[in-house]
Amino acid sequence: MEVTTTAPPRRTASARLATLGLLGVTAAWGSTFFLLKDVVERVPVSDFLAVRFALAAVAVWLIAPRAVAALTPAERRYGVVLGVVYGVAQLLQTIGLQYTSASVSGFVTGMYVVFTPLLGAVLLRARIGPVVWAAVALATLGLGVLSLQGFAIGGGEALTLASALLYGAHIVGLGVWSSARSAIGLTVVQLLTITVVCGAAAAPGGVVLPQTGGDWFALVYMALVAGALALVVQTWAQAHLAATRAAIIMTMEPVWAGLFAVLLGGERLGPRVVLGGGLVLAAMYLVELGPRALDEQDVAEEIGSVPHVGPV
Repeated sequence: MEVTTTAPPRRTASARLATLGLLGVTAAWGSTFFLLKDVVERVPVSDFLAVRFALAAVAVWLIAPRAVAALTPAERRYGVVLGVVYGVAQLLQTIGLQYTSASVSGFVTGMYVVFTPLLGAVLLRARIGPVVWAAVALATLGLGVLSLQGFAIGGGEALTLASALLYGAHIVGLGVWSSARSAIGLTVVQLLTITVVCGAAAAPGGVVLPQTGGDWFALVYMALVAGALALVVQTWAQAHLAATRAAIIMTMEPVWAGLFAVLLGGERLGPRVVLGGGLVLAAMYLVELGPRALDEQDVAEEIGSVPHVGPV
């Protein structure tokens, strides 16, 4: 009698490319910590964010001026919802940073890696397998090793935790609502909405612009590379990746930040960076590079059968 076995599902070429794209996004995000170290002391954060995302929106719209028109009315509304969630998360994270250390802020913000599967399970009834939960735990431990040298719960930490919850919601929303076809148009709508949210926060005191060439370079770089390009790639990538997998990959951001601090900022490559970065890489290996058992289906595959939710 012939016995047949079913091989574990393989990564598609699009999923592999999406993984590489998200790694590039996290590298861009990680590089901004080095550039922004002094800028926000001269330019109010809400002003900086408003101008940054306005430039990013214009840049993407100029490249694909018909992309928004190609969206369905529902997709435009999804983009607005995602933009509001992301914009409020940016503001909460920034305000929280004023009342806590950068290292603690980085760790608490990274807790979106925990909130993402929880939100997927609660809101979408997505099944999260034990391997994915193990990867979430590893990534969280790695973030703690990378970031924490002391921790206390206060107002700043609470605001930052709220931003992490919203970032998790944004990741889950992109996983449900994004598609390869709508990626650019959805990005433009998000960027315009984020601009409005941050602009509303900056408006009472007037918008302050950078005054030096170095500050303008940081602004343009963050707008075009870490803003426009990064959000386009993230939106496209999440059309091909499960939300939880994407969140775990995005925990590479503080690893890149540590590497840039060593390479460009003159900091030492200490054991905490090596160990924390290794744990984050191990988490990514579990969900992205390691073999997949048959019962470890992507959350994205399950979400594919879930009707779109939200404003209609």
